Amino acid sequence: MDPRAAGLTELSRGLAGYLRAVAEAVGVPAEATSFEISDTATAYLGLTRRWPTRPGEDLMLVWSERNGWAVAVETDPGETPMVLAWFAGEDVVPEPAEVARFVTGVLTAERSTEPRPVFAVDVGRTELAARLARYVEN
Repeated sequence: MDPRAAGLTELSRGLAGYLRAVAEAVGVPAEATSFEISDTATAYLGLTRRWPTRPGEDLMLVWSERNGWAVAVETDPGETPMVLAWFAGEDVVPEPAEVARFVTGVLTAERSTEPRPVFAVDVGRTELAARLARYVEN
């Protein structure tokens, strides 16, 4: 097997497990989640709760290997999401319970004023897969 393909499989399995753990912590059903690994690894969770100041709009929790987690207003696929808050942390892969606390804070109108974090892209896919390995289900 091509080592690059094996690395992608490890990353995919780890990201899938991490996404399941975050979805469970946030209270989102598995059907409302997705992820993609292309030039950037990304994940999506459709939130079931609304933001008090925008009660008519759906919200999403999104993740990328470059910017970590954010709560945003759902938009059409071609539009740039309107981010309500960025998770401020040191790690691009924070504990699922920390992500759940972040989401609860945003949804209870404790909006974050933190700027968008930028994590080191130099970490590489191998390191990212290693960080996510503990979430792989056997």
